[in-house]
Amino acid sequence: MRAAGRRLRRAALPIAQASIAAGLAWLVATELIGHDRPFFAPIAALISLGVSHNQRLRRAAELMVGVAVGIAVAELLVGVIGSGTWQIALVVALAMALAVLLDGGPVITIQAGASAVLVAALLPSGGVSRAVDALVGGAIGLGVAAVLPADPLTGARRQLRALLAELVDGLRSLAAALAGRDEAAVLAALSRARETQPTVNELRSALLAGEEIATFAPLRRRNRARLQRIDVAGVRADYALRNLRVLARRALAALREGEQLSTALPQRLEELAGAVELLRDELDRGEDPDRARAALLGSAAGCGPELLEGTGFSGRVVVAQLRSVVIDLLQATGTPRVDAAAALPPPPPTS
Repeated sequence: MRAAGRRLRRAALPIAQASIAAGLAWLVATELIGHDRPFFAPIAALISLGVSHNQRLRRAAELMVGVAVGIAVAELLVGVIGSGTWQIALVVALAMALAVLLDGGPVITIQAGASAVLVAALLPSGGVSRAVDALVGGAIGLGVAAVLPADPLTGARRQLRALLAELVDGLRSLAAALAGRDEAAVLAALSRARETQPTVNELRSALLAGEEIATFAPLRRRNRARLQRIDVAGVRADYALRNLRVLARRALAALREGEQLSTALPQRLEELAGAVELLRDELDRGEDPDRARAALLGSAAGCGPELLEGTGFSGRVVVAQLRSVVIDLLQATGTPRVDAAAALPPPPPTS
């Protein structure tokens, strides 16, 4: 019951937006335009809003194009060939084929077919065009979204926390595995790090939705700077995870080949995990990540030539990747790349 209650609370605003938009679309189409049965108006309002809030403007545009194509094909043909089983099949096929020829996406194509079915089944009734109903409904849906906008930060913050939590888990798992020189544990940490792409994709989707809301809704435009900070942190966290995967692969190779790795390496990884936790919490609160930056600078100071003592080729790659992870994480705090690289001790000269 508690989980159901949480789901309902999260969906409360989209439900309110949808109900208001559908009612207003019907009211405008009937009272102001004079259409007796404007069923396309509330349908268009609902689809243009979309419960997921993702890519709403594109969804509304595709809906309107799809409705226009379907209505145009159906109204042109039904008056000539009539309405029935084969007529509906033909109208739907032609409407969807035209949508595909127009390079339409799945929303346009399906909506063209659905609109053609409705027109062919109900027959043209005269009066206001159903395409006008779709335009009215879509415009009202977008207007309601602008007046009663969702919080553009909610999804982006949640997905960034999830991504940074996976990075913390990867750093700590690898630190523990290297401390025990446990090949199986290193392999398990590497496998988990390879499974983070869905979280990265979900963050990108949430950012796109948030940026659209912040751009479209005047009340949410002040959130754009914070969304940009989340975007930067997410990109750099993704890069850090990629570098961590390379680090884990080379560490695994070093262990299998009996190569020595610095005993300080697990500590550096653990320090980075703690800094990422600070970064996660400070960004979630909307604060400048000063504490995370300071922790990362402290960890960077320990990523010098001493980590290379007694190591071979794989060990050198491990240290190079560790330094790359530090640079990525410093950039996630807003530190310019030049300053992030300068915070690391210079590497030893190559012979």
